Amino acid sequence: MRTPTHSSKSRAMTSYFGLLLFAMAALFVSAPTFAQQAGDIAGTVIDGSDGSAIEGVNVEATSPVLPGKRTATTNAEGLYRLPLLPPGEYTLVYTLPDGSQRLRSAQVLLQQRSTVDLTIGGEDAATLEEVLVVGTSPLLATEDASLSDALNYETFDSLPVGQQYRDLIKLIPGVQYTQDSIRGPSSGGHGQDNTYQFDGVDVSLPMFGTLSAEPSTHDIDQVSMVRGGASAVGFNRSGGFKINTISKRGTDEFHGEASYQIEDSDWSADPDTGVASSDLTRDWIVANLSGPILKDQLYFYASYYNPTTDRTNRDNAYGPVPDYSYDRKEYFGKLTWAPTDSLLFDASYRDSDAEGRGESVGTYETSDGSTGSDATLRIAILEGSWVINENSSAYFKYTDFENKTSGGPDLLLSAQPSIGGSLDLNNLDRMGHFIVPQYREGDDAWNAWAQPLINQYGYVGEDGTLQGGGLVGAAQTINDQDFFRESFEVGYDYTLDFGSVSHELHVGYHQEEIKEVLVRSSNGWGLIESVGGDETTADGAPIYYRANFFQTSLGEYGIPPINSYAESRNIELNDIITWNDFEFNVGVMFSEDTLYGQGLREVDGNLSGYENAPGNKYEMKKVGFDEMIQPRLGVTWHFADNASVFANYARYYPSASSLARAASWDRNLHTEIEAAFDMDGNMIAIEEDASSSGKLFQDGIDPRHVDEFLIGVTWQPTDNLTTRMHYRRREARDFWEDTWNWAREGYSCTAEPDRFGCMPAGWSEEAPYIPELDDYRAEIGGSSFVIAQVPNAYTDYDEISLEAEWTQGNWYLQASYTWSDYRGNFDQDNATSENDFNTFIGSSLLSDGRGRMLWNMKDGQLRGDRTHLFKAYGYYQFSWNGSVGAYALYQSGQPWETWDGSLYGYSSDTIRFAEPAGTHRSDAHYQLDLNYTQNFFFGANDRYGVQLRADLYNVFDNQTGYNIQPSINSAGYGEARSYYLPRRLQLMAKFLF
Repeated sequence: MRTPTHSSKSRAMTSYFGLLLFAMAALFVSAPTFAQQAGDIAGTVIDGSDGSAIEGVNVEATSPVLPGKRTATTNAEGLYRLPLLPPGEYTLVYTLPDGSQRLRSAQVLLQQRSTVDLTIGGEDAATLEEVLVVGTSPLLATEDASLSDALNYETFDSLPVGQQYRDLIKLIPGVQYTQDSIRGPSSGGHGQDNTYQFDGVDVSLPMFGTLSAEPSTHDIDQVSMVRGGASAVGFNRSGGFKINTISKRGTDEFHGEASYQIEDSDWSADPDTGVASSDLTRDWIVANLSGPILKDQLYFYASYYNPTTDRTNRDNAYGPVPDYSYDRKEYFGKLTWAPTDSLLFDASYRDSDAEGRGESVGTYETSDGSTGSDATLRIAILEGSWVINENSSAYFKYTDFENKTSGGPDLLLSAQPSIGGSLDLNNLDRMGHFIVPQYREGDDAWNAWAQPLINQYGYVGEDGTLQGGGLVGAAQTINDQDFFRESFEVGYDYTLDFGSVSHELHVGYHQEEIKEVLVRSSNGWGLIESVGGDETTADGAPIYYRANFFQTSLGEYGIPPINSYAESRNIELNDIITWNDFEFNVGVMFSEDTLYGQGLREVDGNLSGYENAPGNKYEMKKVGFDEMIQPRLGVTWHFADNASVFANYARYYPSASSLARAASWDRNLHTEIEAAFDMDGNMIAIEEDASSSGKLFQDGIDPRHVDEFLIGVTWQPTDNLTTRMHYRRREARDFWEDTWNWAREGYSCTAEPDRFGCMPAGWSEEAPYIPELDDYRAEIGGSSFVIAQVPNAYTDYDEISLEAEWTQGNWYLQASYTWSDYRGNFDQDNATSENDFNTFIGSSLLSDGRGRMLWNMKDGQLRGDRTHLFKAYGYYQFSWNGSVGAYALYQSGQPWETWDGSLYGYSSDTIRFAEPAGTHRSDAHYQLDLNYTQNFFFGANDRYGVQLRADLYNVFDNQTGYNIQPSINSAGYGEARSYYLPRRLQLMAKFLF
């Protein structure tokens, strides 16, 4: 029997409780690590006369961001640790056994350790009471065997970065620079493999892995980034990089600011986007206020954010396009409470509403295709930490995420799909979203049919003649889609010291539940394709038009929304062992994922084990703890005071999966319908899209995993210069994808020896993935497609990177160069026609029929490959309270290849390759951004301030084209569909107190 889950419940429960007992036992034998929204300070106090450790030194830490204080005492080795410190500037007071004191200051960075050592003896009297600043690297971390960095507000605020969370990603070394609005950048994984956190909350879109929310950078105090060499701390399962931020908080003093920033249309160069004219204006209103409620105990922070965008007078190939507008209002509040010096709690709530109109009209599309959208975002957080004693600490975190969205055409059509209905060929632009046929050289029959349609619905080309290949009519999809994520985590840390050996032990548990509620229908007949007789129905009748629409559009009532669920549990154990000049990280994370669908009910006696039950929640697939064991092993050798070498191995099981909906049984009620029409527009055939209905899972499949190997060296030749060089390799295997159950038989060269693109001999076993599928479908229906572990699917990534950071006086500079090679045959970033979308993970167009199989020239350079990537940024602070910042970029172009469905017998070209993947590459891109900031202070003690700022992006107006149109049978083949944004100026005025 092939049921949606193959793991035995008793075995899963035994495995779960066994691991939980193991974790609980570790609590009692298990240093401050960085799962929490904090950092720490550690160091050694020694006698400068003989190098001996000084025991019993009291260390007291205070900071404006920390209500109260934290204390520690040095042990027999002179070591001290101050865990779970909110990121910020700290003053350290060292009280020696003789009562004398020394003062130091240090900066604590998010999820990083600041090392502050103190040598007693040799100071002159003038410096004994002076607060000495201890230099720490603000970005480039060199403490362990990971590629982790941190960045504070003062640094990124001095750079021309932008207003949005995603703008910060361009600062991460080795991560591709992208202007995609939905998909993320690549760094050894695809654009849905990254993890995005704000205040430790996963703000990735549930089930899709893209960045769903857009917190403003004005709320962000610090950023941490991990792109390789993860430990078993922080529940990192990312197949790409992980970025986290912490928001600002109140202090014991009242502070506030209000700012207005504008980018006027007259301050931007004309865009090279195929748009004849454009008038785009954007502005941002920001305000915040913070301060004490109870002195030294309870602080607050509150902010308001209102970005708007307006675009008018815009034309494309078809003429004028509707004005575009976007308006968002966001409110944020945060409380920080320290009832005692050892307890700290944070509670926050974010509320955002956004509205867009006149969106998504392409270069070759009529104005009727515009869409609108509405979105709300609610995030609630409650977290706390407890420093139990100098050797142990604990924390907890609860989060609640809600993202409700709706979107659809600005023009709603009156056309109603029906079984046996017909298309009004004189008004195809009022039937749905119609793809106009394109003229074919030498194909008289096609051209005789297509020319009248081109004459009626075409656009005027550069040569003055009417052209086909465009889109006319209203946008095809009406979408209401809501996402929810609720999570809880708890952790405990314990430090053990045995002479020169120390153990920093960590145990953590995390669980989350995600949910999606979807109602989707089509506008009119949906998407209408031009087939022109190239294809036939099962009985041989030629097809001239094909409409693709959702079953819900047939007017059938009582169809419930699709509710999709997933649950994840994670247990992590980690030990950082320090011995002399060596540091070893030994960790492991166990994960369990359960997917729940809708529409089936377990029963006894059926071959499948199920019966149809519309609206009923059922367990679809469970991947147990014993199937997702993720070792994290690292070693660092500090062979000199200013140099170290490191190596790391880590395995990741990415958690993002769309299968809870993509394979859900109630998709049978929400399936996509394909209706075929003859030359006169009469319906001649209708069928469900087999890939868009409920699916069963192949038995015994292994979950997708990524193995990572890392080796590197760090060197600090001077106190002001820090460098890091590394080699990293990532291998991704065991991809799941929906595919036709009999693809390995039906598409094989044995079955179709004369067909172009057949499966070559030896590629895989020529057998169905689920032998009994027809028997199961006879009981419960469902798709002929199944979720399978796709044979031979892989991606490999290699990179060599050099990074350097230099600070000197008022200067800060950071530069990196990365050479990389990203290749494979399973490209999640190249699985749709446009690609900047939330694509199903596990149920895309990959392996969806002839021409889309992995043996159909899919092996090559992946879309996210950027062979050469150079980044440099920095700033200089003038003596007159002004500063100048710069950001420079060079990166290789984007790989692309020609698509041609006719080679495989199809009219649709989408991801049907006519040459190996990545055969071509768009032009390389370079860019320079600059800014200048001037501060004016007045009032007692400069209490008040006015800041004026100018940011100039893409100084040389290098609007490099990318996102090449690869379809050889559509308008604009080989042309860029997207361009890097033009040169633009933003001005800001801010009042501060």
